[in-house]
Amino acid sequence: MIKHKAQRVGVFIDVQNMYYSAKNLFNSKVDFGAILETAVAGRQLIRAIAYVVEATGEETPFFDALFQRGLETKKRPLQIFDSGAKKADWDVGIAVDAIRIGEILDVVILVTGDGDFVELVEYLKHHGRQVEVIAFGNTTSSKLKDAVDDFTDLSKDLERYLIRPPQDGASKNTARGDRPSAAPRTTGGRTVTTTPRPTTTRSALRPSTPRPPRKNSQSPRRTPASAANELPPPADDLKLD
Repeated sequence: MIKHKAQRVGVFIDVQNMYYSAKNLFNSKVDFGAILETAVAGRQLIRAIAYVVEATGEETPFFDALFQRGLETKKRPLQIFDSGAKKADWDVGIAVDAIRIGEILDVVILVTGDGDFVELVEYLKHHGRQVEVIAFGNTTSSKLKDAVDDFTDLSKDLERYLIRPPQDGASKNTARGDRPSAAPRTTGGRTVTTTPRPTTTRSALRPSTPRPPRKNSQSPRRTPASAANELPPPADDLKLD
């Protein structure tokens, strides 16, 4: 499959599909900015749309984050029926946009693993469009993989495409200053395990006693310039994360 800079591409992201795939497979979130960069691959981006569902009304920060990564968002409220059933999908909306906008595109990129898009892929290819899919391989329909011109498996580079939660255990151990594990060494044909001793300064073992000043000792006078050089940098120069 050929990719070149002159191609006009459109990216259509099924956010719900990607979000739950990453959550169920890896207990992580998706870096949609990294996915968009991979999808475009140096070509001419015409439209990039993320299709989202408003369920609680508290998703605004997430929508803003998508916008900051260069993604246009289309929102749809969660539908709740009298029976209690819920519906939250963008399948028809994504298909309509891909067909309509696809008229001015060379490449249509679907970011989803949903097998319901196989017929859409076949339609677009029949009308001369190159169709690519980006998703997690384990949650992508095999029929969808076979139908597209190119498939990118995000699972092959998780460090790039996932935003993992912090590991509390590792941070606690670091903060606690746990001693390093014992290191085996061989002495006289025997294997001896030694545990490194924690470094302790002499001042920590006994209180320091100020020494009396030496007689006939002269210390150089500090000039205003030398004193200024010992001052810490101004607060404006400090970067606070």
